[in-house]
Amino acid sequence: MTPRQSTSPGSTTPDPSGKRAGEPSDPAEPRQPRRASLAPGLYLVATPIGNLGDITLRALDILRDADLIACEDTRITRRLLSHYGVDTPTTAYHDHNAPAALPRLIKRLQKGEIVALVSDAGTPLISDPGYRLVQAAIAEGIPVTTAPGPVAAIAALTLAGLPTDSFLFAGFLPPKQAARRQRLEALAAVPAALIFYESPRRVPATLAEMADCWGERPAALVREITKIYEEVRRGSLGELAAAFAEEGPPRGEVVLVVGPPAPQASLDDGQIDALLAQTLASMSLRDAVDHVVAASGRPRRDVYRRALALAADEPSE
Repeated sequence: MTPRQSTSPGSTTPDPSGKRAGEPSDPAEPRQPRRASLAPGLYLVATPIGNLGDITLRALDILRDADLIACEDTRITRRLLSHYGVDTPTTAYHDHNAPAALPRLIKRLQKGEIVALVSDAGTPLISDPGYRLVQAAIAEGIPVTTAPGPVAAIAALTLAGLPTDSFLFAGFLPPKQAARRQRLEALAAVPAALIFYESPRRVPATLAEMADCWGERPAALVREITKIYEEVRRGSLGELAAAFAEEGPPRGEVVLVVGPPAPQASLDDGQIDALLAQTLASMSLRDAVDHVVAASGRPRRDVYRRALALAADEPSE
């Protein structure tokens, strides 16, 4: 899905139709005949995440030969189609109109038509409602295939300089603080790099919460991928949180990548309790929990529960 498309620097890509970039096709011109090799069904077509040159030849063939293109925002998709001289009709399909739009798309697919599904940018179904259409098509026995291409999450992971052997795409964090904190705590012990999409205005607060919950893990903020102002900021969560607290929210489309927790020696419950008792003698409960979470790799919720139990058992003076 995100980040969205930009005509820079991809606007320098030559238009195969011979038109200037961005020049709309003449509606009077007849559409090219469909390729005999393109079978009816639902096609999931990845589109560029920034640079318009990052589209595959096969994706363009499918978009030209489809009977209909279903897209999140027809205005955004039409800019891409106009750039490449594609005049295939479009229709909106998004969270708000899915109940009405989905049955109409299924009916057209049942008639043997070719429907291409695209998101505003990137690969369909990644943080967008396309999976409902895919589920419905599968349930009706309609062929579903993909024309793979850019994904902002994977592009950011490759730029972050963090381990890539195991990763989890966690999408957008909840906007409300309590739910966001709960989600971060649930992800604390996942032994993999974590990838998030985030609103630029929430970046400073999110980084601060991540640093508070996870400690000094390595991380990267990647923004405006494939665009003119592409930037990667690398450092620990604390360093990045401090930098953006001072600078304010970044501009553009943002992906956050956080490294996995450091490998920790396995501690049993008795060792966890002993470490908690030792740290509670000189730290606040919150600081003691943070210390033990960092030392043990245990989920914060579990350590916090044990710390509360130990604190309750201590005799009052």
